[in-house]
Amino acid sequence: MPDRTPLSFLPLLLVACIAIAIPARAADTLLVAGRIHTMEVGRPHAEAMVYDEEGRILATGTRDALEARYPDARRLQLGAATVIPGLIDAHGHVSGLGMTHMTADLVGTRDKAEVIERLRAFARDLPAGAWLVGRGWDQNDWPEREFPTAADLDTAFPDRAVWLERIDGHAGWANSAAMRAVERRLEGEWQPEGGRIVRDANGQPTGIFIDAASSLVDAARPPIDEALAERALVLGMQDAVAHGLTGAHDAGVDLAGLERYRRLADRGALPMRITAMAAGDGDALDALCRDGLYRHPGGRLQMRTVKVYADGALGSRGAALLADYSDDPGNRGLMVTSPDGLHAVARKAMACGVQVATHAIGDRGNHEVLEAYADVLGDRRKGDHRWRIEHAQVLAAEDLPRLARMHVIASMQPTHATSDMPWAEDRLGPVRIVGAYSWRQLRDSGARLALGSDFPVESVDPRLGLHAATTRADAHGLPAGGWRPEEKLTAFEALRGFTMDAAFAGFAENEVGSLAVGKRADFVVLAEDPLAIPPAGLRELTVLATYVDGRAVYRRPE
Repeated sequence: MPDRTPLSFLPLLLVACIAIAIPARAADTLLVAGRIHTMEVGRPHAEAMVYDEEGRILATGTRDALEARYPDARRLQLGAATVIPGLIDAHGHVSGLGMTHMTADLVGTRDKAEVIERLRAFARDLPAGAWLVGRGWDQNDWPEREFPTAADLDTAFPDRAVWLERIDGHAGWANSAAMRAVERRLEGEWQPEGGRIVRDANGQPTGIFIDAASSLVDAARPPIDEALAERALVLGMQDAVAHGLTGAHDAGVDLAGLERYRRLADRGALPMRITAMAAGDGDALDALCRDGLYRHPGGRLQMRTVKVYADGALGSRGAALLADYSDDPGNRGLMVTSPDGLHAVARKAMACGVQVATHAIGDRGNHEVLEAYADVLGDRRKGDHRWRIEHAQVLAAEDLPRLARMHVIASMQPTHATSDMPWAEDRLGPVRIVGAYSWRQLRDSGARLALGSDFPVESVDPRLGLHAATTRADAHGLPAGGWRPEEKLTAFEALRGFTMDAAFAGFAENEVGSLAVGKRADFVVLAEDPLAIPPAGLRELTVLATYVDGRAVYRRPE
């Protein structure tokens, strides 16, 4: 039979033959481990992996086969360790994480007295007159479970301005000195759009500012200089890679923030991949519409998404609900952005080819987002738009299946459920709670789950997210069997949410998210196998090293 191979194919065949015949270049690296979980359907496990000097994967397979094929490659022997694709947090706040190192840490405070104690210790190192800023308090963890007041701070700090963000970032607590610095008079009955000033019976502000109201106090603070702002990014990324993250979707970055990232990228100082989301309908979105989607030449920084707020948070009763809060009759929360506003920014983003990611916690917030998406996308809602709902925390029964039908990604944070479980049903009641934190229902409906942490609202540590997703229990294994255990994910599903599905949500699945030929050598080295141990052990996984582009950006101290 004559050879009918087209002549145009011969050069390609010749190149393939040469590639098989020639030895590996000295700059190639042959990694050998106890087990490699590639997350690829065709080859889910491997013993060895080869990548080139630029950090591009050349091959995966058995140790013997790759040693024979690449005899000259540099060896990276990892012994019995397990290698998994680099973990990607699909929703975090890098600058906020870095700022936790430079402000008072109030996470885990058990009452107001402990808050004051920590503030006094932190204030010792501050210059005279500097604002005392902190973050992390949660009144739901205190005996009275009620919002604090300015008076609780005034005795200890009568003259120094104090401004303390709640753990979720959706409420702030000011003392009287901080409120005196606000330019606008705070007394009366008026409320800012998309926010709430908590007042006493006489119309006086109590010191609690919810959602958009917080900007009144933020605007009164002295501005942060550029060096400090850049330092926050550096510290945040250092924290992230030390916990096994090779990528993060930074949810809400203005143009100045993108420029800080760009300067770091220009200097080769990004240890991880950042998918920055433009902060609302602001200057960053305008830049994307004017100049096109942004991608740094180095490959570790991109912006192609806008992050919008639909409503507030459940913990501060700012999440927008379709009916009253079960524990606060008359209160249905807040729409931070009006329904008309959601439609407007979605239309603008679609015209510019920008992905939309909208924060929605309450069932009304989620409903309004889905309505806006359906209206603006029209027939395109069945296409590959990859629009997202950030948190998708409480969904009405009729809205839950709409995400899969509309190809909307559910960007969810497993540790929110285990943090909120002591009081979430109090807020929502026994009926609405069925549609809350419903990972299994969403996944089984066909929706894609991109997982993250919302750091620094929760810990940046993705091991805690893997544990929460698979056990729905706290660090002590409580409640036994998990809270609403029917919503658990398997370890593989949870790992997929932090790898392949997070990569897909950032339009990066051809580069990262799994370990396959042609993709980037972003991976984590673990002492244990996360897919072979009981889910309760996922919190204690040992991160030995984090690699990006085949180079270690973190190694566990000896």
